Amino acid sequence: MDEKLLQDVDARRARAARMGGPEKLESRRKRGGTNAIERLGFLVDPGSFIETGLLGASSLKADEAATPRDGKVCGFAKIDGRDVAVCVNDFTVKGASTGATNGRKLAHLRRTATEKGMAFVHIGESTGARLPDAMGSRGMGTMLGNDPTQFRRARDTPWASAALDTSFGSSAWLCCCSDFAVMRKGSVMAVSSPRLVSMAIGEKVDLEELGGWRVHAELTGLIDRFVDSDEEAMAEVRRFLSYMPSHNGAPPPECAVAEDAVQDQNAILEVLPAKRTQVYDMRKIIAVIFDRGSVFELKARFGRSAVVALARLGGRSVGVIANNPNVAGGALSVEAVRKIVDFQVMCDSFNIPIVRLVDTPGFVVGTDAERKGAPGHIMNFMNCTSFVTVPSITVIARKAYGRAYVAMGGGRHNEEMIAWPTAEVSFMDPTFATTIVHGLKPGDEGFEEAFAEIGKDTEIWDMATIYSVQNVIKPQETRDYLIRMLDVYRLRRSGGIGEHLMRNWPTSM
Repeated sequence: MDEKLLQDVDARRARAARMGGPEKLESRRKRGGTNAIERLGFLVDPGSFIETGLLGASSLKADEAATPRDGKVCGFAKIDGRDVAVCVNDFTVKGASTGATNGRKLAHLRRTATEKGMAFVHIGESTGARLPDAMGSRGMGTMLGNDPTQFRRARDTPWASAALDTSFGSSAWLCCCSDFAVMRKGSVMAVSSPRLVSMAIGEKVDLEELGGWRVHAELTGLIDRFVDSDEEAMAEVRRFLSYMPSHNGAPPPECAVAEDAVQDQNAILEVLPAKRTQVYDMRKIIAVIFDRGSVFELKARFGRSAVVALARLGGRSVGVIANNPNVAGGALSVEAVRKIVDFQVMCDSFNIPIVRLVDTPGFVVGTDAERKGAPGHIMNFMNCTSFVTVPSITVIARKAYGRAYVAMGGGRHNEEMIAWPTAEVSFMDPTFATTIVHGLKPGDEGFEEAFAEIGKDTEIWDMATIYSVQNVIKPQETRDYLIRMLDVYRLRRSGGIGEHLMRNWPTSM
């Protein structure tokens, strides 16, 4: 072969490897930022990355030399020994804006991940659609709408994304399409840049208010975890994927149980109050029941009266859904409902068994809840719970009232429902029922007598008698009981695979 041809290959590879050039890379370094290749190094197993589209560039001939890789580093790698498809945006090349060539690269990754059964990872930092390429009818005809599968997100393989620095356009879209999204504090994720939004509405827009991490942590719920550095963001993606199967046709991976995984289960009794009206942090109980250090909570600052987390129980991946009485007494807000539904759909879609810990007085009511569409969200919750096909066990810790009892897995919406002796189940909290029936409030004369009469049948024993609850156990017996019964309820006939009735459920509600 002509040696010049081989040298030409080397030269073209070298030009692509320069990314946006030494000056832009040095500028990022001085600001303390990392570049696309450094982020890739934090994310994947050393030596495992093989690139696709290294020699890709803008489809416009005039921009070809200025757009190495067309602003996206794409390829296949391994994370903890398992194959993944990965794209890391290179902001030093035209702000990693969306172009015709890099759109084809991304489409190839997503298609391959789906067809071959591997996770898809997108590390975002971008300005949005590339201008002026997308302008005019020719630009629109070239850039948008030509890939009908671009946003057809069925949960066939896990998707994970990161929003770093300025994540506009596609970086935001892919976070919203993903099963897991992490954001670095100080970054912003939004539909468009502050400059464009300011022009559209005629007033200056603050970067943090537009799409800073607190907005997504507390108001939108679109991001699952928040970190302080790019390296931590990549570690979060790796950790999320460690709980997930590579595709929905496989059970989640099992890990060896660490020697110190089992904690003193009597510690639950120190957290659970003796008084029924006293609040406590359910997360402390979750931390004791599941393998030490394995609890990976999602959306911790959104819908805070509920807790959702991936965890391990005897080395096996499980999904945890719980009420947290430490916030609003555990009453379920619209935000808490949205969070639970999103998580429950993900677990069922990827064959992850679910454990529910119930302690709730019901759903949040009032004008604000109604204006947020509470009835519709509650029915979504009911619909979702009834579609779950993975093994699930509900544990009633204390309060389980009204429709929330059912939505949280009460009755036959699971393989088994168990309860602690502290459990109380009824249509309504006895305090409210006493006020409605007798017109008496706490402190009124005769309230205690009326309350005792209405509340006498809320204890769990009658339910156990008619086998509506399958067992009453001591709190400190919960871990061992769950491990044994989740083994009993394994999906042996299907090799641990659920029916995936919600695989097309929207990823952002």
